[in-house]
Amino acid sequence: MTQSNNGRWLLLIHQIPPKPNYLRVKIWRRLQRLGAVAIKNSVYALPKNDQTQEDFQWVLREIIEGRGDGTLCEARLIDGVTDDHVEGLFQSARAADYAQIAEDARLLGKTLPVKVKPAEANRIQLEQEIVKLRKRFDEVIAIDYFGAPGREAASGLVAGLEAGIRGNKAAAIAQSRVDREKLRRKIWVTRKGIHVDRIASAWLVRRFIDEGAKFKFVPAKGYKPVSNEVRFDMFEAEFTHEGDHCTFEVLIDRAGIEDPALSSIAEIIHDIDLKDAKFKRQEALGIESLIAGIAISHKDDKARLARGVAVFDDLYEYFRRKRGK
Repeated sequence: MTQSNNGRWLLLIHQIPPKPNYLRVKIWRRLQRLGAVAIKNSVYALPKNDQTQEDFQWVLREIIEGRGDGTLCEARLIDGVTDDHVEGLFQSARAADYAQIAEDARLLGKTLPVKVKPAEANRIQLEQEIVKLRKRFDEVIAIDYFGAPGREAASGLVAGLEAGIRGNKAAAIAQSRVDREKLRRKIWVTRKGIHVDRIASAWLVRRFIDEGAKFKFVPAKGYKPVSNEVRFDMFEAEFTHEGDHCTFEVLIDRAGIEDPALSSIAEIIHDIDLKDAKFKRQEALGIESLIAGIAISHKDDKARLARGVAVFDDLYEYFRRKRGK
């Protein structure tokens, strides 16, 4: 992303005449497609780079041609609205988009036959709906400037639908197992701001795959892995959501870890991360609140992981002993 010392944001400040009505709607829709967020009435923001500047310039041109008025400026936030607040607006907007795509994918998934192939007419219709969903997902990714939560879940669900319509859903969700020895002495990379699935997955790696595993926390967008790195719970990672499986579940399956106590933890992580109440685990609400408290109290990812490891160590011991009774 290209930035200058003057600021990291572009602000479009506009005035649109009340008539004709279609102009206001047209400009609003254009701003939505660009992923711009409103930080004040008639003040829209995008992160500053060459592409977003060009996008805003085209919108400004449309406003002026419609006899409105507007200003495009570079901004560095000093007081009042903060950078974190604006980032939060982008995160919330895209998280809502991903949540809607995930919900639509789940609903569409219920129409996919498990064993019997759909009739040709139904198959064509299903394929068209899945293509539309993929297009929506790709459009949201294009304007997801800060790696909003929910992207991996939505990606896995859409990919699961695509595999399902091809008739190899099971193979896509349960990929070939990986030799655990080949996962040792690696640097495990995930996106910054770790939360429940990433914390639990990192704990799983260190406890059951490589006790000396090292972790690296990187920006959600634009990171290119280097030699000896394994990515997890991030877009296009080696280990991430597959179908309706969260990363924690995928790691257990593909690493071939068989432990009854982990099954209970996996169900809890799934219910918290995917928010679909698939397993209806009563413990999910309490663990979710505990992890949220860790995230609020610790901005540093290493500190979050250290606290989370202690939580999952204790949780594992509880289920291990409970299963042993």
